[in-house]
Amino acid sequence: MRGPSTLTPGERELIAAYVSGRNDCRFCLLSHTAFAAAQLPGGTELVDQVCADPGHAPVSPKLRALLAIAAAVQKSGLKVTPDDVAAARAAGATDPEIHDTVLIAAMFSMLNRYVDGLGAIAPENPALYAMQAQDIIAHGYQVPVPGPPPGGS
Repeated sequence: MRGPSTLTPGERELIAAYVSGRNDCRFCLLSHTAFAAAQLPGGTELVDQVCADPGHAPVSPKLRALLAIAAAVQKSGLKVTPDDVAAARAAGATDPEIHDTVLIAAMFSMLNRYVDGLGAIAPENPALYAMQAQDIIAHGYQVPVPGPPPGGS
């Protein structure tokens, strides 16, 4: 989600939020909506528009085509058609961007089921997700590794 890509981190988070919403995973939808909103012009309003109706949301034709691929993957990888890929390419998507979209959609479909299967609690307070978004923007998804304190052992 944070590595090199021609899709911005905000666009990748938007795809994650969109797929999470389609999977009814409240925790992932709320968190990745905050992560995307903090990194995209249009903020939460844009993310909400995409999740409600990506066909009419104010995004680029390329992103709209990639969201259609993400929606197909959310149902089944076999639902991605050659026409979906051709439409994304015609809208300017590169093969690595199509690959990243499929990977994000597949990964979040699995993670949504994992989170919901474990009964994760989704806090209602949007400020909690906004704070976490700032941490993700600053540090990525890296989990600190416990170790000796700096300068000591």
